[in-house]
Amino acid sequence: MNNTSYMYHYPNPYYNYIPMRNCENMWGPGYWNMSNTAGYTNQFYPYPNTQRNTGPILNDHGGEPFVVDINQAARKNNAYRTVIWTGNYLQVTLMSIDVGDNIGLEAHPNADQFSYIVEGQGLVQMGESKNHLSFIRHASDNSAFIVPSGTWHNVTNTGNTPLKLYTIYAPPMHPFGAFEKTKADAEAAEG
Repeated sequence: MNNTSYMYHYPNPYYNYIPMRNCENMWGPGYWNMSNTAGYTNQFYPYPNTQRNTGPILNDHGGEPFVVDINQAARKNNAYRTVIWTGNYLQVTLMSIDVGDNIGLEAHPNADQFSYIVEGQGLVQMGESKNHLSFIRHASDNSAFIVPSGTWHNVTNTGNTPLKLYTIYAPPMHPFGAFEKTKADAEAAEG
């Protein structure tokens, strides 16, 4: 006899949440002592930095645990650069590069960089000097590129829509909470 039907109180056990039980005997008093009169619901999204329907909060959450749909955040970001997390050893930034624009030729002598294109297409150039960018690749949605410290690099938007990406620097490269609406704002801040 198959007892599977007695094992679950729901029609489809794989897509329903099983009610929480008071595990006082197993884990000690008070652990999981949750009332379940309305049934178990997803408890992950009520927290402030993981808003499900309104989108992510685009400010710097550095120094605290943080969960974000990074692709959604990058798509929603319309600023040239928005820092969303700065820690002691790495930093996460969102970027939106206008059609035909670029980030500008730069090198970070003390930081490695990981970038991921969420939406759009661009031309990635890297090299050992400003005048010798020997590494040239086309990149688009779901492409990542890594820039070793000290490498000169530039990314140009070659598509018809803004290039949306996120970048992780290790160690951090920008001030905590940096927000530059335009490339001109970023250049003025770096000054």
